Amino acid sequence: MRKDFDPAELAPNAFYRLLTATVVPRPIAWVSSVSRDGVDNLAPHSFFTVASAAPAVLQFTSVGRKDTLRNVEATREFVVNLAPEPLFEQINATGADFPPELSEFDEAGLTREPSLKVRPPRVAESPVAFECELHSTVGFGRSTVVFGRVVHLAVNEDVLDGDHPMIDRLRPLSRLGRDEWGTLGDIKELARPKYTSS
Repeated sequence: MRKDFDPAELAPNAFYRLLTATVVPRPIAWVSSVSRDGVDNLAPHSFFTVASAAPAVLQFTSVGRKDTLRNVEATREFVVNLAPEPLFEQINATGADFPPELSEFDEAGLTREPSLKVRPPRVAESPVAFECELHSTVGFGRSTVVFGRVVHLAVNEDVLDGDHPMIDRLRPLSRLGRDEWGTLGDIKELARPKYTSS
């Protein structure tokens, strides 16, 4: 037997908790940006995915008007850093609601690394950084989906096998429900089947 939930009859926060506990695991966009005043910001966003492969476009959602969204709208640039398991505590720390004049890089003890094509710095400790220019935004109620065109990708050589990033070296974190986080766990390989007519 199933229990039914109608989004129209629930408080938004109640349905949000259902969504984030069932749409799992969610990859994390660890977004670095810069304010108009030059303050570096860094925050995790767990509504994140690839929007397009060619052109390469990433998307993440800001739930509410957070510093990341204001900075991206103002400067039209940001970096999506991979959120790896060894940086679990620092990633969580950057999710705190620091005032705009404080940089999460400093508060979490992380190192800035200059980007090649955009102004916001990369997280030096992260193995992957997508430098992005703002393509567009779309609003849905209190949420804003941010689309960024990837203008540069930097990957640490120690996570590569040739040119291929190895998942067991990347060790990406994901978000689950409540205060739960997911780690890589078992890796299974299965080739996609091809249809052949009989």
